[in-house]
Amino acid sequence: MPQVEHTDDSVNSLVDVDSPHISSVPSDYESQSVKTDTQAERIELEDKAKKAAEEAKQDAKDAKDKAKAKAKRGGHYAQQNADNPVVLANALTVGILGTVLGVGAYKKYVREELTWKVVGAWAGVVGLFAVGDYYVSQYFFKKYPPKK
Repeated sequence: MPQVEHTDDSVNSLVDVDSPHISSVPSDYESQSVKTDTQAERIELEDKAKKAAEEAKQDAKDAKDKAKAKAKRGGHYAQQNADNPVVLANALTVGILGTVLGVGAYKKYVREELTWKVVGAWAGVVGLFAVGDYYVSQYFFKKYPPKK
């Protein structure tokens, strides 16, 4: 039958209460607001997180205000330059081009000829047209400067 072997090794692993590993707490321990280092670190991290959240909130508010101001400027730009021939030509060109491409794409869709290759090719053509229109517009803006 198996038996448990008795040795004195287990006594060596016990903590000696007279050793410096055990420390006592000050008498005002219960009245302290922060009792441990871990609690102090947690409070510090929470404070940092609150500050970061407040900064992010302020940054978001600033970005929102900046976007509103930019949107207002864009609306005013269009109103102020409604009589500029370059702005009128660009608006007319975008409208006509959008209509032609939309009708053409719908016709191809109905005939089941509209593929991703066709869409990609026409998207490239529109991109090239946009780049060309930008440079042509910049040239004409020198002759007919927009109002700021």
